[in-house]
Amino acid sequence: MQVYRLSALSDNYIFLLHDREQNIAAVVDPAEASPVLRQLDDLGATLVAIFNTHHHADHVGGNSKLLQQFPGAVVYGGADDRGRIPGQTVFLQDGDHVSFSDRVADVLFVPGHTRAHIAYYFAPTIGNEAGDLFCGDTLFAGGCGRLFEGTPTQMVNSLGKLRALPDETRVWCAHEYTLKNLEFAFTVDRANVALAQRLADVKTARSRYEATIPSNLGVEKRTNPFLRWDDRGLRSTVKAENDIQTFARLRGMKDQF
Repeated sequence: MQVYRLSALSDNYIFLLHDREQNIAAVVDPAEASPVLRQLDDLGATLVAIFNTHHHADHVGGNSKLLQQFPGAVVYGGADDRGRIPGQTVFLQDGDHVSFSDRVADVLFVPGHTRAHIAYYFAPTIGNEAGDLFCGDTLFAGGCGRLFEGTPTQMVNSLGKLRALPDETRVWCAHEYTLKNLEFAFTVDRANVALAQRLADVKTARSRYEATIPSNLGVEKRTNPFLRWDDRGLRSTVKAENDIQTFARLRGMKDQF
């Protein structure tokens, strides 16, 4: 399974999964159809599946047009997103599995950004040292999603599921927010040497218009404050009394950053 990162809208990423042997493809969170159709045309591939993480328009905006071109494609999404994702035919719950090519993904229910948000984790296979996490807007490189329909407790539990995955996991998040996320992170975690180096590297990469996605989960665990709600230094910085309060105060500060 080869992953193509496609740019869309102002800062979205769409991920096209391609099976070269069968020449079939699946797409994760098609914000719009045109970049997907161009890539499919270049590959000469047939779209067989749409994997949506949640219902927001910048993640499902291309569904309908893609289905016009490929009416046989199966549309996956969270069970609680029924009626909110165009063309959805499969309604997934935590612990379900979906397959594409030679890979099988665990479905993780990760509410917080929305009430029905899910993520797809493709574990490593023989000859593939790292798994692939398609996490929508739950986890970002250096950050996490805003809480539109969920609570801090829900988001901590959701991020905890993602944090438990192997360090080698590739993190395919849906937006190029990394630089601003790390600039915020540094304001609350200035003593973090790994974070300072990452921020410098990302500044250089973005000055060259290079993408910062995929990220690496081990790097996120060391430098992303939203995966470090139990760090004593961060708790002290935000004057919190427990993990949930630490996360909530960090999220509130980021909302105003």
